[in-house]
Amino acid sequence: MSSTKEVAARLREAFNSGKTRTAEFRLKQLKAMLNLMKENEGALLEALKKDLRKPNFESIISEVLFTKNEIVCAINNLTEWMKPEYVEKTLVTKLDTCFIKKEPFGVALIIGPWNYPIQLVLTPFIGAVAAGNCAILKPSEVSPNSSQLLSELLPKYLDKDCFAVVCGGVKETTELLEEKFDYIFFTGGTHVGKIIMTAAAKHLTPVSLELGGKNPCYVDKSCDINNTAHRIAWARFLNMGQTCIAPDYVLCTKAVREELVPALINCLEEFYGKNPQESEDLGRIINEKHFNRLKALLSSGKVAVGGQTDEKDKYIAPTVLVDVKETDPVMQEEIFGPILPIVDVENIDEAIAFMNRHEKPLALYVYSADNKVVKDVLERTSSGGFCSNDCIMQMTLFFLAFWRSWR
Repeated sequence: MSSTKEVAARLREAFNSGKTRTAEFRLKQLKAMLNLMKENEGALLEALKKDLRKPNFESIISEVLFTKNEIVCAINNLTEWMKPEYVEKTLVTKLDTCFIKKEPFGVALIIGPWNYPIQLVLTPFIGAVAAGNCAILKPSEVSPNSSQLLSELLPKYLDKDCFAVVCGGVKETTELLEEKFDYIFFTGGTHVGKIIMTAAAKHLTPVSLELGGKNPCYVDKSCDINNTAHRIAWARFLNMGQTCIAPDYVLCTKAVREELVPALINCLEEFYGKNPQESEDLGRIINEKHFNRLKALLSSGKVAVGGQTDEKDKYIAPTVLVDVKETDPVMQEEIFGPILPIVDVENIDEAIAFMNRHEKPLALYVYSADNKVVKDVLERTSSGGFCSNDCIMQMTLFFLAFWRSWR
């Protein structure tokens, strides 16, 4: 097996040859990736089921179709993206041709997470390929079946000299970070993100860090409670709560909470039945370490619904917590699991002050029928992405700027 140094050198040589720069080469690779997704859908669904027990429908929507659509978007727009961008000229350059030429960075390193181990590895890779880069993919060792499958499939479909998959854990990632890359794209937690940025700084390598965070969701008294409950419950418990842009906690008045909680309870029974553990539409916690971390958070506030756990099954019931305080353990870290705390506030001003006391979130949500309330929250807060009267939908818009929150 080639060492990480040999792999990086091989890709560097391929990039320097200029083979990735043509539109023909890029389109060929993108179409090959689309074929990979189409011809191996069953294997991808099986790997996701083994890693996270993801329901097939959920996997198709959030992993397979999402990735395919991104590939199609790149194929359809590549010619336009590659065109030079002509700029306004000054008096002394009137006779000149002035433009911005779009060039690939070179050799990129893409380090993916375990929660969406297909989509969140391949979507940044699609961008790298479309832009004419070579790339090394480092999928997460925490989702071993998905990682292994990608390492087997990619060399069968894409150019082996230009693209590679490196599996393994901390040792392999550390070895990769010792190499000089031209761009690093990392999706994961803040702690590892700091390690990535420190390693990149040694080579002055530009990075994109998608780090997640605690995403607030303000529910106003004017909203449609039933509709709001359905949308929040779907977004919070999708992928067993292991979604970086899911609403992490709800802020609302006590009066709103007294209507919202019964509506959420009804939604959970509608979605997953009277015994959610038996539902085929609910995944599982990725591993024992995260199960134990999440179980400890259940001691915060009071359980309004859920709270049941099964360590052997890596199962935690979809749970709503009330009477939660800002100082409770569940409010000190990104939950990344099927737990939804509700924090009481007196009014919108207190909710906004609460949000602004904490680190800038990756996403921020507000539910209100009053446009003034929506605008007030939008204007007085800052977040990587903002969505009103829905959750997660901002991620489906390919032409929005990359949803991120700078730390």
